[in-house]
Parts: sequence; C-alpha cells; structure tokens
Amino acid sequence: MARRRFFVDEVRDGRAALAGENARHLGQVLRAEPGEVCELSDNRSVYLAEVEAVRKDEVRFRILEPLAAEELPLRLTLFLALIKFERFEWAVEKATELGVEAIVPVSTARSEKGLEQAAVKRVERWRRIARESSQQSRRVRLPEIAAPVTFARALATSSALRYFLDESAAPPLLAALPAQRRAGDEAHLLVGPEGGWTDTERHSAAEAGWTRVWLGPAILRAETAALAALAVLTSAWLPLSEPRP
Repeated sequence: MARRRFFVDEVRDGRAALAGENARHLGQVLRAEPGEVCELSDNRSVYLAEVEAVRKDEVRFRILEPLAAEELPLRLTLFLALIKFERFEWAVEKATELGVEAIVPVSTARSEKGLEQAAVKRVERWRRIARESSQQSRRVRLPEIAAPVTFARALATSSALRYFLDESAAPPLLAALPAQRRAGDEAHLLVGPEGGWTDTERHSAAEAGWTRVWLGPAILRAETAALAALAVLTSAWLPLSEPRP
C-alpha cells in the first residue's frame, strides 16, 4: 500500500510540521501516531519522514531522506468556464488528480449570472479541495487555483500550445497535437460552459490564435469534457516520462 503524502509549508533543519485544521485531520481522523512513516512535500521536493509528535493542533515530523519526485512532462493549465459550483468543485478535484499545473475560472457569455462574483469567495475552498486531491494523488506540487478572470483575459494568456475546446465539429484534439513533443512543454486548455460558446467567442478565440479542437459528437457536460481533454493531453506526453523501476 502506498504511503500517505502530506503538504507542509517548509522543511528546515531536517524537521517539518503541520498545524491547525490539517494537523487535526491527521491526528484525529487519520489517527497518526509517533513512529509512523509517511511522505512530505514542501511544494518543491518530496521527503520520507517519521511522525515525531502528535498534538491537538500540531503534528511534527523528522525527515528521514529525500525521495525521487515524479512529475508529468507536460505543464497544463486548465481555463474552465464558471459552472454550477458543485460541478466546478468536482472538476477541480479531478483535474488536480490528472496533474494540471493551474486552474483558472473563466467568466463567459453563457456562464450563469452572478457566478463570477460568488466565485471570488469560493477560491479558498477550491484550494483546499486541490490540496486534499494533491495528497491523495501523491503530487509533488500543488496546482495554482487562480481568481476568476474574464474571457478576454483568458484569451490573452500566452503559451506555445493553446487549445480551444468546442462542442461544434472541429479537428480532433489528437490530430492537433504537435508531432514533436518534449518534456517541459506547456499547454493551455480552454473549456466553455454547458450552454456552449457564442459565435463571438469562437471568433475572438480564433483571432487570438487559439487552436479549435473537438472531442467527438457526444454532448458532454463541461466538467466531463475538460477531464476527457486533459486525459488525452497528459497521455500524449507520458512516453516522455521516466519509466518506473
């Protein structure tokens, strides 16, 4: 069984600690005990560590050794239109598991009214969800969960590879991938709301140089489409990862 992995603020002088809610969860829910071995990430490196002490609001660790860190060869940012929050939260959790580097909520013409303003208050909750999902999926780094942006601002972001996922017929995503793929490549994926893109948004994306792509004729929910496209992209770059021993 894989060891549990937790994120700490820092590792210093061979020691680390969890405090507050995260410590209470580890001590009271997961029943951590002194001597238990786990893995820690300081959002840069991964370490094998031993629980030294468990208190009500703090868990302290002793670092045993650094560990090799596995990361995806493709740096992915998901720009996801604001949708109903329970579905957006599910997308945050699963996109984190799939290895995205960042998730950016986007206000679009067909996003439900009021979601953008309400979303500002949800960002911290989405970051907690991403942290829990990162620990479960044994990531090295937490994804960035950005504050909501406008559609125009999302279009203005720069990346060598920018894919505009459309529900209308367009070249398949697989056909749009570059023949030469390298570890460290960066890609942006823009996914619209369940009501779909407006013609104005399609035109704006094309003008901004985004590549329009398609997942096929099935009508998918926004969060389903996002995850399907992310899985295609991560899989396409996986041969560039170091093989497991």
